[in-house]
Amino acid sequence: MTSSWTPASIPDQSGRAAVVTGTSLGGLGHHTALELARKGARVVLAGRTARKLDETARAIRDEVPAAEVEQLEVDLADQSSVRTAGARASGFGAIDVLVNNAGVMGTPYRTTRDGFELQMATNHFGPFLLTGLLLPQLVASGDARVVTVSSVFHRLASSAPLESPRVPRRQYRRWPTYARTKVANLLFTFELDRRCREGGVPVTATAAHPGFAGTHLAANGQYGRSSGGIATILDAAIRAVSQPAAIGAWPTIMAATADLPGGSFVGPSGLGEMAGSPQVVTGNTLSRDPVAARALWEISEEVTRISYP
Repeated sequence: MTSSWTPASIPDQSGRAAVVTGTSLGGLGHHTALELARKGARVVLAGRTARKLDETARAIRDEVPAAEVEQLEVDLADQSSVRTAGARASGFGAIDVLVNNAGVMGTPYRTTRDGFELQMATNHFGPFLLTGLLLPQLVASGDARVVTVSSVFHRLASSAPLESPRVPRRQYRRWPTYARTKVANLLFTFELDRRCREGGVPVTATAAHPGFAGTHLAANGQYGRSSGGIATILDAAIRAVSQPAAIGAWPTIMAATADLPGGSFVGPSGLGEMAGSPQVVTGNTLSRDPVAARALWEISEEVTRISYP
């Protein structure tokens, strides 16, 4: 696959249903959902608050008046919320595309109500559980795709997160922890695709990363907000030197719609994979370790109390 992909390359999505998590206005999920809706897909916006979901739904309909947009409230850091959302999602029928886009970045140490570190809970365990709960609807599609959004930061991880998730690391470091969750995204993708392929399950798994995209993720992670004081300064600085979020979403959209083999990883084609048109890229050696992938899968099943496929 060359780096000539643009949104014009997206095939017609009429009659297809896509669930996209993390769809805050202006972010990667918003732009992913927008382009899928523009091509005719029925899009389910999944996020933590009704207000933010309403904002994004209005923005999509402003650009695509005929867009079919539905909403699903879910907090991926809270397993009870994920289970509730999974039950509500049963009313959406068959799902052709699930985009696990939502995540947090570089947050201070905090544990969730389930007792897990926030970044690992939100970026990996939540999507693992949601994908498993939606698997019957993905299978019902007959040819579904699960896209999980990783990060170029995965290359900075020195190990996979295979320790007990209920025992805090001796010294918490927010950025190495984030990097390890992004390795987890890739290990999950490759293992899910392998299991579906070997089990004859009609679901393929791909991954993507946006490069350096101008979103609120870093400011939200550092300060719990994207505006006000130093958060505004950080947010503006990132936007000044990064590519727009709309273009940052291109690798995700390509991973969701292009004719790619399962296990493909898509990222920007520019220097250091920081910007540019999307193309198939390669994860680091750690992310492609099948032993680590199986070990993480077993840990994830224990943590989320779900087993699939």
